[in-house]
Amino acid sequence: MALCLAIGVFLLPAAPGQKAENENADKNPRKLVYKVEPQYPAELKRAYIGGMVRLDVMISPRGTVQTVSIAGGNPVLAECAAKAVRQWKYAPADAETSLRLNVKFDPPH
Repeated sequence: MALCLAIGVFLLPAAPGQKAENENADKNPRKLVYKVEPQYPAELKRAYIGGMVRLDVMISPRGTVQTVSIAGGNPVLAECAAKAVRQWKYAPADAETSLRLNVKFDPPH
């Protein structure tokens, strides 16, 4: 089992090798105010194993992530991405918001 360590950052670009995108960015008015980048497992990076992970996320009206469900992708990468996304914070809103996130892990070339 891969060890997933997340490093907290405030609204910085994704670390080299991974990128998180909100598929609903045009429809979702929720602003991301705190983001933890997923840690790319070293053994997968060395083996050039990457890909896209899809996560379904439910955000509370207060802006905390309530649930993260893995919708697809490499199970080890998906768990690392989900662990990071659970720590994200969004701006408050009047109601719960659900969205689909894509997290891309690009192995070094």
